[in-house]
Amino acid sequence: MGEMIQFSGPDGNSVPGYLATPAAGDGAPGIVVVQEWWGLNEQIKSMGDRFAAEGYRTLVPDLYRGRVTQDPDEANHMMSGLDWAGATHQDIRGAVKYLKSAGQKAAVMGFCMGGALVIMAGVHVPELDAGVCFYGIPPKEAADPQKIGIPLQAHFANTDDWCTPDAVNALESDLQAGGVNHELYRYDAQHGFVNDTRSDVYDATAASESIERSLTFLKANL
Repeated sequence: MGEMIQFSGPDGNSVPGYLATPAAGDGAPGIVVVQEWWGLNEQIKSMGDRFAAEGYRTLVPDLYRGRVTQDPDEANHMMSGLDWAGATHQDIRGAVKYLKSAGQKAAVMGFCMGGALVIMAGVHVPELDAGVCFYGIPPKEAADPQKIGIPLQAHFANTDDWCTPDAVNALESDLQAGGVNHELYRYDAQHGFVNDTRSDVYDATAASESIERSLTFLKANL
């Protein structure tokens, strides 16, 4: 359903990405889908295809520029080496601007590392219309959640040693203190529960429920 393309960041540099186009074509609202720490793999491309099938023009920027891994240590190394500010201000903002060039609204949705980047984009990408965050929280110095200026929906696992329940509670407090338009959901599942290629963490019930909530939220805000 999709194809690899090149689009431009605000600085004019080219960014690779995977574009999936629905039946409505360029007239459809857009979603920037942001990868987990594994890279632009087939699983995250399939997520782009899935939302394209729901009627959204989806673009998955390749934040790692072609590097993909299945090894957690290597993934951690690649995530640690990522220029998070550049990924937010150039890759994701460029993807949002690319999708919005046809005049429609656009949201950003991300998983794991991508979820943290959704919160950063919600603070730093002015063109954005909505965000859906799955189990990712950035450091406060990278983005203060109280300053998010878009409707945000967030999904977290109760068994998660990165986005711990305490960290999620702190995020929720910040969103409330900032008066951010938000919905936050918790699931009795593990980190990564939407990823159906990982039998160790995939939870069909939580995945289905969270995606349905996402679709309802996106329909209301795009």
